[in-house]
Amino acid sequence: MIGRFKWKNFDPSSPDSVAVVSTLIVACAFFMEAVDANIIVTALPVMARGFGSDPVALKIAVTSYVVSLGVFIPVCGWLADRFSARTVFRTAIGIFVLGSLMCAASPSLHLFTFARFVQGIGGALMVPVGRIIVVRAVPKHQFIRAMNYLSITWVVGPILAPLLGGFIATYLHWRMMFFINVPVGIMGIYLCGSYIANTKQAHPGAFDWTGSVLSAAGATFVLLGLSLVGSDIVGDSTAWEMFVAGAILLALYVLYARRAKHPVLDLRFFDIPTFRASVLGGSLFRIGCGAMPFLLPLSLQVGLGKSAFESGLITCATAFGSLFMRPLMSITLRRFGFRQVLVYNAVFSALTTSLCAFFTPGSSALTIWLIVLIGGFFSALQFSSLNSMLYADIASPDVGRATSLGSVVQQVSLGLAVAISGIVLQISRALHGRMHVEVSDFRLAFFVAGLFAFASISLIRRLPANAGDELVRGKAKS
Repeated sequence: MIGRFKWKNFDPSSPDSVAVVSTLIVACAFFMEAVDANIIVTALPVMARGFGSDPVALKIAVTSYVVSLGVFIPVCGWLADRFSARTVFRTAIGIFVLGSLMCAASPSLHLFTFARFVQGIGGALMVPVGRIIVVRAVPKHQFIRAMNYLSITWVVGPILAPLLGGFIATYLHWRMMFFINVPVGIMGIYLCGSYIANTKQAHPGAFDWTGSVLSAAGATFVLLGLSLVGSDIVGDSTAWEMFVAGAILLALYVLYARRAKHPVLDLRFFDIPTFRASVLGGSLFRIGCGAMPFLLPLSLQVGLGKSAFESGLITCATAFGSLFMRPLMSITLRRFGFRQVLVYNAVFSALTTSLCAFFTPGSSALTIWLIVLIGGFFSALQFSSLNSMLYADIASPDVGRATSLGSVVQQVSLGLAVAISGIVLQISRALHGRMHVEVSDFRLAFFVAGLFAFASISLIRRLPANAGDELVRGKAKS
């Protein structure tokens, strides 16, 4: 069984052996994706010099990855049922590796942006389908333990990624970051063929391609349009035209979804108060605190003059804060309840985000690290609580569709976090008549991020006092 398995007892015909190997393969893929999603943030200024671009303009490199995650997540379950989870998972790893090689070889920011989008497609398919593989391979009595092993990758990846990215960018070459995925990916593709069962559904049902195209194209144009404002890739007028076109497509999807019988993203879930507060209130919070992985490394390097590696040493404090939060989450929610925790914690998160505006070249590295650590603790508690409350009033048959809608909105809000913070930096720079951003420009960006996190309270405080009690206290609503 998982946790007590010994490799000398490995038997390809044993369900326990297959469950262990399947979980390890999926965990390695998750780790690869978790590292790659976070590795470039500390290297952005170095990469910008290599491309001859402004560091803020590289927000498109972050956003393009997030966009493809949000766009392709809804189709994952249907593809896994139609073509088998093993086939889709192997294909996803292959796309991810191909995207990594394209990133490493990109001679310009234009091609690098496209390569990150391709890489994001692989990540979007890899993570949800990997979960499906584990659910099907692992016995139910071992499922919680398997998921705990997978969760380690989501903790260790964000800790290691800024350090690894900063070290490579400072002492080697930033392009080497993307070669790390190649041997891991090739080994994963081989092991998938040998140890993961080739299961699929005979009749997975029809997929809402009309709704998928409208929602995916709309989100893509909105996020890429905002991210391209002030860049060297397209003119600002073109970028805003993309944004308007995306907004129109999303409006058309809303009209379509109201009439469709089984829309790809069922907006009727927003009628549920806990789901609405978790997803919409959580989106405002993510736009605020989700900007930190982009703003913090840039401010440390461009504003405070630190190296990429020094920036990585500080940035990883966010992940350590998340690590310290995990044992306390259940106790805190059980003691105070979802609404109280989410309201007060949003205040604390907004304050710690805003405190980053006061960092100067003379600030103590230890002080900065501690503030980032505390901010990571509060933001992780908020993210985890919001993600848990999402399912508080969702019926079991609706979990899959609710997850798709919640995941897409989360990814879009994280993309908006990067795009909006980049625009604020460019506005501040323009108001001061400067060609390049300076430390004072980051003050406005951090304050705006803090305001978004604080604004999430307006939706969360409307929850009933006993919202989500059944999840943490075992008490159903009266």
